[in-house]
Amino acid sequence: MQIDDTDRRLIRQLLAKPMATTADLASRSGVTEATCWRRLDRLRARGILRGQHAVIDWRALGFQVEVSLRVTLDKTNPRAFDEFIAQARLVPEVLEIQTFLGRVDLRLNIIARDMAHYQDIYRDRILTLPHIADLEALMHLSDIKSDESLPI
Repeated sequence: MQIDDTDRRLIRQLLAKPMATTADLASRSGVTEATCWRRLDRLRARGILRGQHAVIDWRALGFQVEVSLRVTLDKTNPRAFDEFIAQARLVPEVLEIQTFLGRVDLRLNIIARDMAHYQDIYRDRILTLPHIADLEALMHLSDIKSDESLPI
């Protein structure tokens, strides 16, 4: 989909200040408020802007452990992906599920209050998920770059 410089300015300003009012976005982008509204509506209708969300600091809420699990499924069952994903979605501590092409089929991003809590989640919830052939855990240490901005 083609976007123009005005759309790019709006998107950049929205990324820089997601909670900005439409009037503020319009002013910062050099357009009228009415133009800003129309442009944002068009970007939403075309699926470029899919929504806005809160970014939560899980550590501030007491979740001190973050683990990325690489999962390889036993693909002898044609429903392995669907059944695994359906059950993984039910684990509240699973924040993210991604699928891949290659040796690893999925990645689960999991949070826990501490290592004891993670061990409980791992034993009671993760290891009971269907069709797991192999798991690899990667313990999260720090965020070096976490940026959702685009080079537009």
